[in-house]
Amino acid sequence: MSLEIRLGDVVRLRKPHPCGGYEWTVVRLGADIGLHCTTCQRRVLLTRREFEKRVKTFVHRGEPASAAVTLASQPPTS
Repeated sequence: MSLEIRLGDVVRLRKPHPCGGYEWTVVRLGADIGLHCTTCQRRVLLTRREFEKRVKTFVHRGEPASAAVTLASQPPTS
């Protein structure tokens, strides 16, 4: 069973980053998961398997993919 990961999710990992931060924002999805440290702004890539082992909890969930597509496809209102 795999986790449902969304762009914009804020996750807390099990061990701290060397800067002392625990919270990361998901910025890339695919075979690798791109993370952005909310404390020092460092970006890292983890394999999906490694990410699922390290994640402790979701602090904040990002928008579902279908909602993001719906909002982007609507014409601008004047």
